[in-house]
Amino acid sequence: MKIAAVTGASSGMGREFVRQISCFYKNLDEIWVVARRKDRLEALRDECRIPLRIFAGDLTKKQVYREYHSALKEYAPDVRILVNAAGFGKSGTFREIASEGKRIQTDMVDLNCRALTRMTQITLPYMGKCGRIINLASAAAFCPQPSFAVYAATKSYVLSFSQALGAELRPSGISVTAVCPGPVDTEFFTVSGALTNPLKKLTMAKAPQVVRRALEDSRKRKALSVYGTGMKAARLGAKLVPHSLILKAEELLIQ
Repeated sequence: MKIAAVTGASSGMGREFVRQISCFYKNLDEIWVVARRKDRLEALRDECRIPLRIFAGDLTKKQVYREYHSALKEYAPDVRILVNAAGFGKSGTFREIASEGKRIQTDMVDLNCRALTRMTQITLPYMGKCGRIINLASAAAFCPQPSFAVYAATKSYVLSFSQALGAELRPSGISVTAVCPGPVDTEFFTVSGALTNPLKKLTMAKAPQVVRRALEDSRKRKALSVYGTGMKAARLGAKLVPHSLILKAEELLIQ
């Protein structure tokens, strides 16, 4: 049985990946989807030509991993592609967010980093040659971001982990692509807070285009997928300009 696995599949980028994977990979038998909102996953079934197997649960808890791992052991599928799309962000200074709730920032680390790592660890033994892993990072991974400190740090982890893992797995024929978009028009901002940075507003992208580019880049076995001229320029700038200067510029923009 050939499958794809997608986390964060109930909304946003994850949901869009499920929709498009069914067009990109027509020889799949099932897509295994993981997210908290079971009703949304069930509704997604009607939009896909490939059957979905639902794993409803919170990736910061243990139960959903038990169910997913048990299914892997029972069916021993050939996992052709794993998309780690689950994640969230929260804007505001570290002190402001800490005052809202003790666990918001550690939950961000758990979901954006630990869950992605754990899903990869569990799934990898079931991937063969030509398998693909897509990890949702962000352009925020390119340099530190005041008022988005924890989120940007988690995405730096995703980018670094993806690049190193890709190098390790290259001899086995498995590729790893880190997707680093700028702002994407999804429900992400319902949780993170509305955009206030004028440059980020100008570079807002649509999820279907970002996902299509990510799948195309993954097919080409690219280590990095960056959508849009603005984000490509941001990546170059983060390489060429000292981070201390970038941080000062960001501070001026949020004042």
